[in-house]
Amino acid sequence: MKIMIDGYLTIKQASSILGVSPLTLRNWDKSGKLKASRHPINNYRVYKVEDIEAVIQEIKVGSGFRKTSPRVFKRVIVKHLTDEQ
Repeated sequence: MKIMIDGYLTIKQASSILGVSPLTLRNWDKSGKLKASRHPINNYRVYKVEDIEAVIQEIKVGSGFRKTSPRVFKRVIVKHLTDEQ
């Protein structure tokens, strides 16, 4: 998986990493849970890698965005890591 602009992910990449739909990310953006930045040329939503990492940490400790079992979360991370290779 290529990072779109240095330090940013597309909505598709971010949703794949987090295991949620792009619509969920759009809703989180609207509600302020996870604010997206905008691509300077096409105005698409992009997400900072460090913001996605923060969400992952919140999911790990169970205080964040959604209830995810460790097994499901592990599959998402493993899939993401294998996609990068």
